[in-house]
Amino acid sequence: MDRIDDAQRRKAECRRDFSIAHDYRSEIPSIVEKIVKLHDKEGRFSHIGPEPIPSKESVIGIIDRALRLIYPGYFSKIRLDEVNISFYFGQEVMELFQTLSDQVAFAIQHDCVRFDLPCTRCDERGQSAAASFLNEIPLLQATLAKDVVAAHEGDPASKYYDEIIFGYPGLLAVTIHRMAHQLYEQNVPLIPRIMSEYAHSLTGIDIHPGVHIGEAFFIDHGTGVVIGETTIIGEHVRIYQGVTLGALSLSKDEVERLRGQKRHPTIEDDVIIYANATILGGSTVIGARSVIGGNVWLTESVPPDTTVFLKKPELVFKERQS
Repeated sequence: MDRIDDAQRRKAECRRDFSIAHDYRSEIPSIVEKIVKLHDKEGRFSHIGPEPIPSKESVIGIIDRALRLIYPGYFSKIRLDEVNISFYFGQEVMELFQTLSDQVAFAIQHDCVRFDLPCTRCDERGQSAAASFLNEIPLLQATLAKDVVAAHEGDPASKYYDEIIFGYPGLLAVTIHRMAHQLYEQNVPLIPRIMSEYAHSLTGIDIHPGVHIGEAFFIDHGTGVVIGETTIIGEHVRIYQGVTLGALSLSKDEVERLRGQKRHPTIEDDVIIYANATILGGSTVIGARSVIGGNVWLTESVPPDTTVFLKKPELVFKERQS
């Protein structure tokens, strides 16, 4: 009898749960109506209309495919050898060309329609930008190879190059940055920023796609690094976690006046910047071969061959009482 009573009780509870679920589900049409009615009211943002827009998912796919071309065999889904490499590269390059040209065209169309600009032959520009990007891959490979070597030479914890390519967030961030910068230099809208913010989300390293970075650049550890849009970085520069190469704080009026102007520092060749240093301002130049110590705050230029560091704080050692 107890078993029968338990079964009936469970059935009654299930019916009650179904009834409650039905009551809540019945609210969904009114919720949808409210969202649709208010989606573009009172300053809310939406992108509903005829304007095309790039796909973030497709841009991430472009990054993944480009990684497989820049570092052949490291991120491929199949093992590569001399028998299949030409077929594999042909397929990857064609897929990358098509996806990238489509997304660039969407980004250009987006601006043309949204801001009522004259036609600029977006499909042709998309294909031109994709072809230019693909033509730069051998140069990207050569430049990034120097970044890999710089990472190995600058980090005694690295055992070999494969470890750096597979695992170092600094190299991944710089690799994606060099892709994004290539498109940025071609005046491709939206997509370079999507790339850079994706790298930021993966690595904790925030590099604006407009930043100019020379060869053999190494970010060690990397978490919390911020490099602003108009920063110029020379060759053989090494920076550590928490470094900010930024702009001075601006008022609302100054933001508009300085948009597109030089606002971030210039770092010359062979400079080392240690953890949590902050260097600000468009007229600030860190001279070649200088060393900036950890936690230093700079808003003025430093001559070449200079070491800047904070005076050692007074430490207090107090014996613990048992």
